[in-house]
Amino acid sequence: MFSRFKHPYLLLILTTLFWSGNMVIGRAIRGDVPPLSLAFWRWTIALAFTLPLALPHLRSQWPQLKRGWKAILVLGLLGVGSYNTLAYIALQYTTATNAVLLNSFIPVVTIALSWAFLKKQLHGVEWFGVLLSLSGVVTIVSHGHLATLTGLSLNIGDLWMLVAVLTWALYTIGLHWRPSGVHPMLMLAAFTVVGLLALAPAYAWEMIQGRTIKLNAGSLAGIAYTGLFPGFLGYVFYNRAVGEVGASKASLFIHLMPVFGTILSAVFLNEIPQTYHYVGIVLIFSGIYLTTAALPQLKRQ
Repeated sequence: MFSRFKHPYLLLILTTLFWSGNMVIGRAIRGDVPPLSLAFWRWTIALAFTLPLALPHLRSQWPQLKRGWKAILVLGLLGVGSYNTLAYIALQYTTATNAVLLNSFIPVVTIALSWAFLKKQLHGVEWFGVLLSLSGVVTIVSHGHLATLTGLSLNIGDLWMLVAVLTWALYTIGLHWRPSGVHPMLMLAAFTVVGLLALAPAYAWEMIQGRTIKLNAGSLAGIAYTGLFPGFLGYVFYNRAVGEVGASKASLFIHLMPVFGTILSAVFLNEIPQTYHYVGIVLIFSGIYLTTAALPQLKRQ
């Protein structure tokens, strides 16, 4: 099925394009598809595509899954049940441009959490990079006006997106404890089942509140996109590319999301970037560069 897509860098570019489109779609269909409904059906569709690739490995790898059930439970709740759900909630209130730019803060948050939970030492330049990226986030959230922070008039959507960023960073750190010897597709299926079990009651509660999906061509196409492209193909492409070029190189491609996301938001949502967006992304990228540039040196120590 994927034989035509062999070049790892092409796979990584497509993955970040899919993930950027996820933010744009979440914002575009927010009036027709409530956030919990979108998260639930996104992962239901992704699971339908994942199971045929996962089930052949279940019998032989069930002991590893059983031993690692605690890690699978936590990672499923964080990576599937929480991250995209929080992002879709954020997109009810903030622009796709803001969401994708704040999402680029993930690498720095991950590095900071690695220091906190995995006791990985950070050098002075890395701490400076973390603070620089944080200043970029503050610039975007405050729209370039610090009075927004002191006046407590923050966009609630930006705050939801920052919680989503924290959730994904925790998920990334948590992968350190994932059960070994489990095929990536089986692992994804296990995470997805856990996430869907958590999302099901939340989805039911949303419907009871009267927030239901407005069925039309746009809403159905949007749900299908989130399930097939970022939910399923993005994961398959990313894992295949990581296997060829390594996690360090592959993770750098997440930095394309602000580029793709800003362009897609401008084209499809008419969200024209403001000056504070450019200032914020320069600060975030500068911080990312400083925090990642020292990683090869740390690995050699």
